[in-house]
Amino acid sequence: MIFTTYWFFAFTALTLAVYWLLPVATLRWWFLAAACTVFHGYFAGPAGMAPIVVLMVITYIAGCSRQKWACLAAMILCALTLCFYKYALFFIGIAIEPLSSGLAAQLSDAAKQIMPGAPPLGISFFAFEFVHYLFEVRRGGEPIRHPVKFLLFSIFFPSLVAGPIKRYPQFLAALETGSRRLVASNFADGLRRIAIGFAKKVAIADNLTFLIDHQQPQFAALGLFERWVFLAMLAFRILLDFSGYSDIAIGVAKLFGVDLPENFNWPYLARNIQDFWQRWHISLSSWIRDYIYIPLGGSRHGPVRRVTNGLIAFGLCGLWHGPAWNFVIWGLYHGVGLALCATYEKIPGVGPAISGVFKKEPTIGFVLTQMFVWLGWLVFFYPVAEALKMARLLFGL
Repeated sequence: MIFTTYWFFAFTALTLAVYWLLPVATLRWWFLAAACTVFHGYFAGPAGMAPIVVLMVITYIAGCSRQKWACLAAMILCALTLCFYKYALFFIGIAIEPLSSGLAAQLSDAAKQIMPGAPPLGISFFAFEFVHYLFEVRRGGEPIRHPVKFLLFSIFFPSLVAGPIKRYPQFLAALETGSRRLVASNFADGLRRIAIGFAKKVAIADNLTFLIDHQQPQFAALGLFERWVFLAMLAFRILLDFSGYSDIAIGVAKLFGVDLPENFNWPYLARNIQDFWQRWHISLSSWIRDYIYIPLGGSRHGPVRRVTNGLIAFGLCGLWHGPAWNFVIWGLYHGVGLALCATYEKIPGVGPAISGVFKKEPTIGFVLTQMFVWLGWLVFFYPVAEALKMARLLFGL
């Protein structure tokens, strides 16, 4: 975790001190842009930084042109770049390997020679933020013409590694307002948020990870109650780990006077699946809604199209988390859950009765939602066959 390295602490402290010692906001922007470039170069390395710089330049030029064809071409390039660096080997394995293992091996070797040792740092976040920017400019939004502001939007270091996914109008407004002067309450709120994030991530989530790794190999030997405790630990581990990252990023940004979007809002208090996705990884779920689900047609073309669009959107949401089938299936699992949540009331006879029960006893909806979400984490973390076996054992089957 980059946030727990001594280098990150030293870099943040030094950058913060110089940033607020500079007399005017414009100088702060230039300095912060230089510092973010150093940060990105240090952690990504030349091979990881080069494709991001190319995408950044192309996105900036396409946005400034305000030509729809240029913005569309740049969006396609961002998507293809993400697919190449993060999913090329996965796609070769599922599409080419069954037809020709020799050709698959040749394509894999060729791809590995071009790729760095790992996908460029934050490639998913870069691609999503650039697509958002180009999409909004293409439909009439004002582009970022100031190159330093665009650089800051692109590689603002607190959100570089784990988000939240930024929207450029809100980010620019926060940057321009917050960088004018140091506000004591911002500094206090930022430090408090960082402390909460570290408590979640280091004190709780990392210890839960240790317990989970210890108990998972002997899951079948555990008693029924202990299996459900294991599932609860798994559920809270991912919540506290991921929301801890977000808290630290939001807190560090606050020290620089910048408000990043909230990413979590007590998701395990959700009473249905739609409510859960309005609370969980909010910056991603809203991006999926705005730039995949709605452009596909959303719910405007009848229930069949609505369900299909939802499955496509959440299949891609699952794939966003990593190039593996368990992530895709986890996304489709939630897509099905959302489809049922949106349509069950319309089932003749049964639907209104179920809806009445949920309205009369909201605790039932809450419990079913948590069971659905928590069981889904098994597929998220483990191979599908193993996850299904663990799910059966949870119910004594």
